[in-house]
Amino acid sequence: MSKRGNDWPSADALAASQEQLRQSQKLEAVGQLTGGVAHDFNNLLTVVRSSVELLRRVDPAAADKRRRYIQSISDAVDRAAKLTGQLLAFARRQALTPTVFDVVRNIRLVGEMMDTLTGSRIRVRIDLPPHPCYVHADASQFDTAIVNMAVNARDAMDGEGRLTLRVRRVESLPAIRSHPVRQGSYVEVSLKDTGTGIPADHLKKIFEPFFTTKSVGLGTGLGLSQVYGFAKQSGGEVQVDSTPGRGSTFTLYLPWATALPAEPELGVPEPLLVGHGTRVLVVEDNVEVGALATQTLAELGYVTAWAVDAQQALAELDRTPEAFDVVFSDVVMPGMNGVELAREISRRHPDVPVVLTSGYSDALVHGGAGDFELLQKPYSFDQLSLALRKEAGKRHQRRRSSAT
Repeated sequence: MSKRGNDWPSADALAASQEQLRQSQKLEAVGQLTGGVAHDFNNLLTVVRSSVELLRRVDPAAADKRRRYIQSISDAVDRAAKLTGQLLAFARRQALTPTVFDVVRNIRLVGEMMDTLTGSRIRVRIDLPPHPCYVHADASQFDTAIVNMAVNARDAMDGEGRLTLRVRRVESLPAIRSHPVRQGSYVEVSLKDTGTGIPADHLKKIFEPFFTTKSVGLGTGLGLSQVYGFAKQSGGEVQVDSTPGRGSTFTLYLPWATALPAEPELGVPEPLLVGHGTRVLVVEDNVEVGALATQTLAELGYVTAWAVDAQQALAELDRTPEAFDVVFSDVVMPGMNGVELAREISRRHPDVPVVLTSGYSDALVHGGAGDFELLQKPYSFDQLSLALRKEAGKRHQRRRSSAT
């Protein structure tokens, strides 16, 4: 006996489900591509940034014109690094730094800059609950996501209209794309505008990287893709509802966190630009990055050795473990990656600290950096020296404690 009525999904429902699946697969494929591109690009940025900082140190009395050129290069690196960060966020390959924070507080702080961001002709209304709404996510990426959605709303309103930001707690996640309704507590952050709305054929592409309806030079098309990637990587979702001519509502959902925020660390050391003979084993398979890392550290007063892969680094440490105060390793390497190397070093030589660096890595996204210090590429001299001195200092402190 064949089934009729509501027992089988309709042809339209089946077609819609298949289209949602194809769209999810397309976004995942683009994510894989953008993650790989960003990794290679961040390596190039590391070389550029290191070269610029070395140039700055060659002749402090350089002409003003030369200093301006160098500053322009440095500013370009910062902008490019921000773009790769947005690519990685979409690709869900960004090594986020999640903490428990209050969404209400962050929205209030971001709201203070909304008038500047949107312009005087857009009226901004912020509707916040009287109680904190805690989530476990990367607070910086959250702020970036809110700003990206606000900028999108501003552009949709052509500089004039109403923008409403609202935060509330909900007890389920609605059915979005191919996902069914999910029960559980979430923080819902919505941005509603009175703009032109989004055509139906654009809604399917709105979160794709580089998709934009703006003229060339007026937008990268990466803003909303960052929102999508951040939401997915944080265990949440983002939804858009839009009616052409009546405006759009973007809604970000993040899982509610039951834990309270950790107390801030006190006594964080200031950046130190001198190594004072601290001995560093650099592990880097990229020849250009490795050469510049060792040169940079030598300029700062560190004593360095360079291994091109994990096996060479382990052999060096097994031979002379007392020769190094800290290991500085890339994460993305052929064979054993940096996270695996750090764990193996901790097992064999628990007294040797490890600082990891990466511009992108599945190992970091899925497993995290564990208890190891992580430095994002492209890094500055200050950031590099601070991370190394911090970890080497912990080792010396442990030794002094065990000796007393």
